Amino acid sequence: MDVELSPRSRQILEAIVEDYIATAEPVGSSAVARRHALTFSSATVRNVMSNLEEMGLLTSPHTSAGRIPTEKAYRFYVDSLVTLRQVTREEKRQIISRCRQSGAGLSDILKETSRTLSSLSNYMGIVVAPSFISNVFRHIEFLRLAPRRVLAILVSSNGSVQNRLVETEEDFPEEDLVRMGNYLNELMQGLTISQARERILTEMATEKVQYDRLIARALSLSQQTVAMEGDEIFVEGQARILDQPEFSDVRRMQEIFRAFEQKGHLLQLLSRCMTAEGVQIYIGSETPVSRSAGVSLITSRFVTSSNTVGLLGVIGPTRMGYSNVIPIVDYTARLVSRILNET
Repeated sequence: MDVELSPRSRQILEAIVEDYIATAEPVGSSAVARRHALTFSSATVRNVMSNLEEMGLLTSPHTSAGRIPTEKAYRFYVDSLVTLRQVTREEKRQIISRCRQSGAGLSDILKETSRTLSSLSNYMGIVVAPSFISNVFRHIEFLRLAPRRVLAILVSSNGSVQNRLVETEEDFPEEDLVRMGNYLNELMQGLTISQARERILTEMATEKVQYDRLIARALSLSQQTVAMEGDEIFVEGQARILDQPEFSDVRRMQEIFRAFEQKGHLLQLLSRCMTAEGVQIYIGSETPVSRSAGVSLITSRFVTSSNTVGLLGVIGPTRMGYSNVIPIVDYTARLVSRILNET
């Protein structure tokens, strides 16, 4: 973020953000000076707060003389000010014992992971199961089995193979299927399966499809081949986020529910987060989940032994305890990757 603050302004902004995270109440200058034992007066704090407001980092609710942080302030805080605490020994013990269950299948492990994230953060825990569509495309091949029946063989870069039996509207000769495969292999090379699906949709909308029947048929056939899988998504603790005071407003509460009631839509949104490595933090309007409901999303990828990628994270209000949640998400993702690579 392109914001430059003096050491004094940084100290005061950090104090305000952390006070608001703790209390959900607008923060006044006298409270900042008193709680944080600052060496400058309330009047100095008040002047700095006015400057921070002019910079778009604070805002004044009309019912209070105090200030509250803006999304811009939270972003600056996360990028430049936050001090991440260590995951405690007890938290590690809970995560390990709950996620590493003897004999548990993948779904059981991931469901318990979402519960653990919700329990430890006191927000909403979310886990997206590893999916073939997150793999990188390597090769596609079509084999004619019978009139109007084609076997599509889809291979990813890690060697995973999926076979799809596709019913077609017309009968394709073998030589056309080979030409279609060659065209698609060039079109989708280097993309994830998910990105390949988007590329196919984009290509289908171009003018050249109207003039080349083979391309049109190839795209139509490939669209059926890379259709959305029945991915699993585990969400736990929806009620926890609604317990936060900022969601007492009925309109905002309804928007939160709408964002999570359709898991397929939520999965499409979260799939965008799978391309980035490490812990990712999306604040308020940055989040793909609900751009106006005042929520933040902290995510991290985990990887299985076959190199398929899943996603886990925590969803809470923008007034989230970032210093607590970020280390928990990071530790849990690394632990789940380790567990899944042992199985």
